[in-house]
Amino acid sequence: MKHLPLTKQQLVAAMISLSLGSIAQAALTINGSADAGSSARMSWGGADSLSEARNIMYKSNGSAIKKVDNGYGTTNITNSNTSSFGSSNNSFNNTNSYNTTYRGSFGSSSMIPISTDSRSVAVIDAETGESIYEKNADVARPMASITKVMTAMVVLDAGLDMREEITLDPEDFVGPKRASSRLKSGDRLNRAEMLLMALMKSENPAAKSLARNYPGGYDAFIRAMNRKSQELGMTTAYFGDPTGLDKRNIASSNDLVKMVRAAGNYDVIRRFSTTKSYDFYVANYSAGNRTYKANNTSSLVRSGDYPIGISKTGFINEAGRCVVMETRVNNRPAIIVILGANSSATRWGDAKNILNSLATRRTV
Repeated sequence: MKHLPLTKQQLVAAMISLSLGSIAQAALTINGSADAGSSARMSWGGADSLSEARNIMYKSNGSAIKKVDNGYGTTNITNSNTSSFGSSNNSFNNTNSYNTTYRGSFGSSSMIPISTDSRSVAVIDAETGESIYEKNADVARPMASITKVMTAMVVLDAGLDMREEITLDPEDFVGPKRASSRLKSGDRLNRAEMLLMALMKSENPAAKSLARNYPGGYDAFIRAMNRKSQELGMTTAYFGDPTGLDKRNIASSNDLVKMVRAAGNYDVIRRFSTTKSYDFYVANYSAGNRTYKANNTSSLVRSGDYPIGISKTGFINEAGRCVVMETRVNNRPAIIVILGANSSATRWGDAKNILNSLATRRTV
């Protein structure tokens, strides 16, 4: 769908007015909840992903979802009627809790009969918590832009106003490495649009600006990223920047499984990371306003051939080609982490090999 240029006021008004669309294909209902108004419903990628994420973020009141996954197999979902992502009040009072427990332990399941060419791979059955394929899965490696999944969680945990406009500064384009970007200094987008840019298009200045506009500033954001990783039990992880351009950003595949599992707790991340494409209207006082047509960095998301619930790609020379994703095959959820592929063909070849193998697994 083509988007006509809108003023910022028109854009905000349109986002606020959007209502929940139909449930995305392959929607997953937590604890059998079928209430159309329940924020505890976890949905997968699809045509309605973006509009539903906007509804969650932009409504001035209603339910906000905050789930806490400690990375070891138990997920607590809190459905709050007293807070929203657009509020700085993060108190969760008068809440209902939903609990999902992952059974089993890593390494106790029969492995799927495949071989992979990437340097490090982990696949778990997200229903049982059991490892079903591992390759150098406990070795910490650079993760590149997979980092932006943690960036998104820290932003959303802060409960900031997603409608607040952020202006890109020259410092947002300075990082540990040179990286191409179609954004410009002076570009103005609101926080939600910056988050969509970071998750879908993997724009580094967008991620940097989100960190810079965090309470306490950039350094406080980096501390929050590492604190979050520790809370999730990511014992091999370290974050030095919010973009992934810093080669010091490392974690093992098994630790990134924990991060992806936790990211599944945020409906916004699910929907933004699986948005196929979007035409952004970018305001800029000095350079002029323009339309930025952006596509998802994942070829699997763009093709729509597989049910992808969370997705993030990454690449720097030290990391190789990387991807993390959540999928649901034969009605069984799985988390896939691929690090250190030597080419895009290797990365997507390994991913398709895993997905096709999951399709042949028994469901009982």
